[in-house]
Amino acid sequence: MNIYVGNLAYSVTEDDLRDAFGAYGSVSRATLIKDNASGQSKGFGFVEMESNSEADAAIKGLNGKSLNDRNITVNQAKPRAERPSHSPRY
Repeated sequence: MNIYVGNLAYSVTEDDLRDAFGAYGSVSRATLIKDNASGQSKGFGFVEMESNSEADAAIKGLNGKSLNDRNITVNQAKPRAERPSHSPRY
């Protein structure tokens, strides 16, 4: 299951996410979303867990909890909405 993690402190690393979610089960991937220009975290990321029951436990256990002095938002990630194609402006 893919899990959205928001309200992250800029100091949080992918290893921090792996450690926090690893307490609930097997983490297959942890990714921070970063600004393309600066490389700084945008304050959110995604964690992929192999087991849905472990992912559910992590969501319930971590949502609203403090990670690096910020209360994080944790929920099941929603599929990315399709974006409309940009038509040229004349």
